[in-house]
Formats: sequence, structure tokens, C-alpha cells
Amino acid sequence: MPPLRGTGADRYAEEPEYAGDYRLQACLGAGGMGVVHLASSASGLRLAVKVVHARYAEDPEFRARFRQEVTAARRVSGAFTAPVVDADPDAERPWMATLYVPGPTLADQVKRNGPLSPAELRRLTAGLAEALRDIHRAGVVHRDLKPSNVLLTDTGPKVIDFGISRPVDSDLHTETGKLIGSPPFMAPEQFQRPREVGPAADVFALGSVLVHAATGHGPFDSDSPYIVAYQVVHDEPDLTGVPADLAPLVARCLAKDPVERPTPAQIMRALLPPSYAAEAFIPAQRRRPALPEGETGPSPAWDADTPVRAPAPVPPPRGPRVRIRPRPTIAVAAALALTAAGVYAALSRPTDRGPETPTSPAEVATSFTGWHTTLQEDGPTAAPACGHDGGALYCAARGVGLARLDPVTGRVLWSRTGPVGQDGPDVPVALVDGLIGAAAPTGPLKAYAAGDGSPGWSAAGSLPESYRPAGSSVVLSDGVGGIRAIDAHSGKELWRHDLPGFEIPRPGPYDASSGLLTVSDVSPDGSRTRVGAIRPATGEVVWQRELDGDLEPLGRTGDGALVLASFYDTGLADAVVLVGSGDGGRGAVRRLALPHRIDLQGVAVRGGVVHLLAVDGHLTAFDTAAEKGRTLWDLETAAGNVSSPVLGPGDRLYFSVQDGRLLAVDTARGALIGQTRPRLRNGRLGYATRVPAPVVAGDRVFGTAPDGSVFAVDARDPAAW
Repeated sequence: MPPLRGTGADRYAEEPEYAGDYRLQACLGAGGMGVVHLASSASGLRLAVKVVHARYAEDPEFRARFRQEVTAARRVSGAFTAPVVDADPDAERPWMATLYVPGPTLADQVKRNGPLSPAELRRLTAGLAEALRDIHRAGVVHRDLKPSNVLLTDTGPKVIDFGISRPVDSDLHTETGKLIGSPPFMAPEQFQRPREVGPAADVFALGSVLVHAATGHGPFDSDSPYIVAYQVVHDEPDLTGVPADLAPLVARCLAKDPVERPTPAQIMRALLPPSYAAEAFIPAQRRRPALPEGETGPSPAWDADTPVRAPAPVPPPRGPRVRIRPRPTIAVAAALALTAAGVYAALSRPTDRGPETPTSPAEVATSFTGWHTTLQEDGPTAAPACGHDGGALYCAARGVGLARLDPVTGRVLWSRTGPVGQDGPDVPVALVDGLIGAAAPTGPLKAYAAGDGSPGWSAAGSLPESYRPAGSSVVLSDGVGGIRAIDAHSGKELWRHDLPGFEIPRPGPYDASSGLLTVSDVSPDGSRTRVGAIRPATGEVVWQRELDGDLEPLGRTGDGALVLASFYDTGLADAVVLVGSGDGGRGAVRRLALPHRIDLQGVAVRGGVVHLLAVDGHLTAFDTAAEKGRTLWDLETAAGNVSSPVLGPGDRLYFSVQDGRLLAVDTARGALIGQTRPRLRNGRLGYATRVPAPVVAGDRVFGTAPDGSVFAVDARDPAAW
């Protein structure tokens, strides 16, 4: 659709009415590079669309830099950043659409309400350190971290603006006339050796940002960017007003020599133990930009130089070089999920609810009738996450720590209250001896009795952890080098230690046949990956080997070969690597190039076929049995922001979409054979910041939607959904 021009004397009168197929509804803010607009997708998803100024659209070099920003933003989309929904850097006016995330910038928050409290500052330090850890793991150096590029939300800080310099942000430019950052938040090497800038420069910027958050001004302060530049290179920082417990850490971040600065992982470790007084930051209510007539909804005011971004499916990564890409299917509580459709059965606002009697086998009819149960009726929306174990369905939602549902009727048998202010619900984890667990990436793993929901043990994590059920054990990683295991029955710690040969080990898939858990560790530069297997009960490393490339374990083929995805330096998957199961992990290694690079959301392995699902819903079936591998089929579902895929019986594959739809694919012929409708709340579309995978149990599939509901459909007849 051709862009339509506005009229009148308004400063944005010549802005386009459309960016691609997105109608631009209101101006959220403007900067030297372009204007950020509020927009909506066809399904009602609220977006922030950055449109480049016309004067820069004609500059080929600027277009290349904008294309670089789009690529970088796609690579780091995750818990601490804003996912890119769509972009066209080659359009007449280049544009990029990200999810719209309400929340003030740190700059605006400090300007309006003064410095942060010590508890808020500690929380901000931990969140930004984790954000930088993940950004650097994705192979990206931000280069322009500053208060106006940090959004404060009730789920933690979000870092925005990747890989692009905006010419009016400062008077200081490189010798070629291109801006290299914002002087008060730049590292000495950015002035002295701009071509050698690495991840340590972002750590220096973090130190400056923390001083600003604690005091209202930076560690180097002057009205002249040239004086600030001199101070950054030669003077000691002014830390007056920074809390005493954080000042030494901030001072290390501001070291002149990049080598002397801590890494983000070391900053996270230095914050242990956590301050339990540091509650989540809840941004103050802010004024709203003018919306089109009839539009309502939370819409914060934005600083003139602050483009808006918002986050995507997540899942945890690794050490100095971390790519924030949604975790493939095999992530921690993998196998437990959500879904959709049928008879409505409402549930009042969740409270601690005692057990009811599930439907007996005699009551189960041979024909399955779909159902729809609402777990969360009001408040912030998020798709519930579900799991199936022992013939029972367990789900968690905002405000519901865990609930047991009758899989036949959708009736809630018992429920336990849970947290509300987080990115999404806990994910149920199948344990042992009649226990079911519920874990979140940023919280403890809690065990409940499957029968009546009575609380059991809790394994608290001081930092975001990944939980990997492995037989009668659960293996946990703190993301900064520590790894431990607990007994799934009692919650007693079995062992805790570093793994020899691994710097920051991450638990991977568990192989029940061998009783071994895969662990992996990627080198800081992403050129090598150490992969191995441990015994979950003891932590003994059974085997380990080093492989070329940035690899992530995904699962095993039918003959036991370990399957890993290889990631190109842009964060896209470019190959599948197989390690033979023979000789204790010392079997042959095969590297099979993919036909095209994939922005991988998740995988599902059946036999020798690896099904790779991209973030945008593109699904590829790749046969690893062929000598060089071969593509069996490609399917473009145009779903956008999807869950990990889940395999079901009868050549079926299922995945969920951010708007609550559940899709079914025939894996024998690569065809979409059914999908449910989007799930609305009060006539408006909700959005799940994390999209949990569906759950398949026999002849039914369970899904969830951002309206807070859980639903069930008949797996035997997807065409009737």
C-alpha cells in the first residue's frame, strides 16, 4: 500500500500514514533519526513503528546502518529487549515495527521523580547486567547505553536502540562525521580507539547509567560534550550519592582500562546474595500521547529521542557472548504447555482452592467435546502455561501459582495463588512421586502434591535459573557458572559445584535411556562450544568434547545421536550438527548446512527429521539421514511470534501463536491442517509476551491464550477447530 501523506502545518504533517501494511495512529516521539508511531497489526497487536526521516532515507550508508540496527534488534529480542515484529529497511522510508511496551524511560523517571531508592537501584543493576550479558552473548555491542535507552517496566528494565547512531544526539562525531555515542555515557576507548570498542564499553556505560539513576547526574558532568570527553578519558568519576554497598562495583565498571572492568556475569555474581528488599520496579503513571478517536489503553509519554520497543518469547542463554533467542523446544520445562476452544467454563478470580473430584473414566465419552476455561479474568493478561502428567492437566497463570484442571471437562479441581507482576506465568514441571512443580525463569521452583495441591518443597534461585528435570533429580543453573542438583522427591540438594572444563555450563536435554543430561558452554567469542553429559544424581562429567561454532543442544535422533543447532554470527541458525552416540559421546560429528538461515524459535525432533520453527512461523522439516541433509518441505504459516513446536501422534505438529491461536501441521506432507480462532478479551486482542507451547495428551491438545484462558480441542480433527 503506498504511503499517504498528512496535511497541515504540524511538524509531523509530512509523515507517512502507513509503514508497510501498518496504519500509523499516533506519534509517540521523535529523535534525530526518525519518528516513532503507535500502530496496530491486522490482528490488533499494538506496535511501536520507527520511520526514518526522509532526509536520511536517501543516504545509502545510513540505510546500511539502519539495516544493521534491524539485524541487531532481531538478534537480541528477549526478556530485556523489544522484539522486532516486522521491518523494511529497503522501503522508500525505511521502518521497523516492534512490540509496544508501556513504561517510562530511566531518564524520564529520574527527571520526574528524582533518583531511585537503593532497593530500586540494586534491582536496576541486576536487570541491566543480565540484559548486557544476553546482548553480548548475541554478539552485539550496544555502544549507546544511556538512561533514555532504558525502559522501566513492571517486569524489569528493557534496553532499546541497537546498532544505530542518531546524528542529533550529540555535538561530538568521529572523524568521518558519524556519531559514535552519547559522551556522558561513553567509555574512554570510544573517544580514543573507536574501531576497537567491545563489550567492556557497555559495562562502562552501565556504570555511568547507575550513577545517573542514583544521583540524577552522571559521573562526568558538563554542558560541553568536549569537556565531558576529556573528563571520561582523564578524570576520576564523581560517585557522590551512590549507595556505599554499590559504589565499589560501580567504580570497577568505570575503570579506564577495559580489561579492569567486570563482565556482566561477574556483576551479577557480585550482587549475591540478593537484596530481598529490592522489589520489582513499578513505574509511575505517566501522561499519554494523543490517540486516534475511540482508542484507549496504556500509552506512556516518550522522550523526544526515545523510540519505543517491546519484548518476545524468551528463554535463557549463556556467558560473555549471549544470544537472546527464544529457547528451543527442549528448554527446561519443555513438554508442558497450553491451548484452546469449545464450551465456556468460567472460573472466578483464583484463590487457594481445595481439591475436587476429577472425572472418572466411566464418565468419559468416546467422543471428546472441547472446552474453554478462564483462569485469569482481570488484570494484566498473559497466556497461562500448562503441563500434562499422570492423566492430569496442570496450569499456571498470572495470579495462579498452579491449578489442576480436569482434562475432560476443564473443571478446576484445585488452585493455589501465585504472583501477578511478572512477564508471564510459571511453567509446570513433571517431578516424581506424585509431585508437580511450577517454575519461572526469574523465580524459585515450587513443588505441589499432585492430588490436592498442598505445598511441598521450594528451590529458590538467587538469579534467574533454568530447571531441567532429569529422572529423580532436577538440575539448576544460575547462569553465572554455578550448577547444582536437587532431589525431585524431597527438594534436598544433592550436589553443587563447578563442572571441570566448563566456565558457564547450561543444562540441556535429558536422555532417559542413558540417564545422562547434556550440558554445554559457548566460548566468549562464539567460535567454540564445549558439550558433554553428566550424571544428574552426582554431577559427574561422563564425557565432554569441544566443537567448532556457536552450538546449542536440541535433542536426540531416533538412533541416539545428539542434535545441536549451529548459529551464525548474526544469531541465525545456519546448520544442524549431529554427534554420534557411540564411544561415550566420541562418535562421528556431522555438520549439515541448512538451505537458509533461520531465526530459530524452537525445534522438534522425530526419528532423523528435525523440525525447525522460526520466530515468524516459518516451519522447515530437515532430514538428517541424508548424507548432506535435505529439506523435506518448507511451510510458511505467517503466524508471527510463536511458541516452540510440539509433536503429537499421527504425523502431527502443533504450536501456539501470540494472539491465542493453536495451529496444527501434518508433518508427512508439510501442510497446515487446522487452526483455532484468536482469543479476545472484551472485544480487544490481548498479547502474550511469552508464548507457551501447547500440550498434547492422547487424542486432545491443550492450548492457552492471552485472555487468560485454557482450552482443549480434539487432536483427531484439526480441520473442525
